[in-house]
Amino acid sequence: MDGKVALITGGSNGIGEAVARHLAAQGAHVVLADIDDSRGAEVAEELGGRFIHTDVSEAADSAAAVAFAVAEFGGLHLAHLNAGVTSWCSMGDDFDPEAYRKSMRINLDGVVYGIAAARPAIIGSGGGTVVGLVRSIGAAYAAEGVRVHALCPSFAYTNIIKGSEQTLLDMGFPILDVSDVVAAFQRILDAETTGECWYVIAGRQSEPYRFRNAPGPRLD
Repeated sequence: MDGKVALITGGSNGIGEAVARHLAAQGAHVVLADIDDSRGAEVAEELGGRFIHTDVSEAADSAAAVAFAVAEFGGLHLAHLNAGVTSWCSMGDDFDPEAYRKSMRINLDGVVYGIAAARPAIIGSGGGTVVGLVRSIGAAYAAEGVRVHALCPSFAYTNIIKGSEQTLLDMGFPILDVSDVVAAFQRILDAETTGECWYVIAGRQSEPYRFRNAPGPRLD
């Protein structure tokens, strides 16, 4: 990653911040895209990178973040589409349509908008990696020199679960250290495959999930 340009959404804290620090330590130019202006600017300055206010639920913001990265550092080689939230509501009596829509706008729309914005810039820089929406576009983008992977961690000690750690532990969910997720991220960078979903769970080494093939027709 020495000299490469990486855009990290949700880069002001948690997994995004940890990935930014990891990449910067390898010599990458990092651009943090987040809604937390104060923390984002602070981390970016510390890493010699750049920060841009970005609401990933808005397509224009994702496009602006990519354009900013290219303008500041001359290209884009990696997009870590990491920004995410939880709705903290179930499909039961506590279902909250607005909380659900907010999480979908950020967790799904934000990744789709990020891929759409980053792809042309990554192609223009000679290829690279998008960590986001995966299986359907992995093969399609391979011919363009763009690899696509999903990084799928279980709960980790980040702000997204702040205040709920003990509840999760009581329910039997072991919580990951952020460094475990960063180690899995590096394994993705080292892989030469595409279109894979890498799980990160406690007690197991991260690797791509092996999806079964869709069942074919019965001939008898």
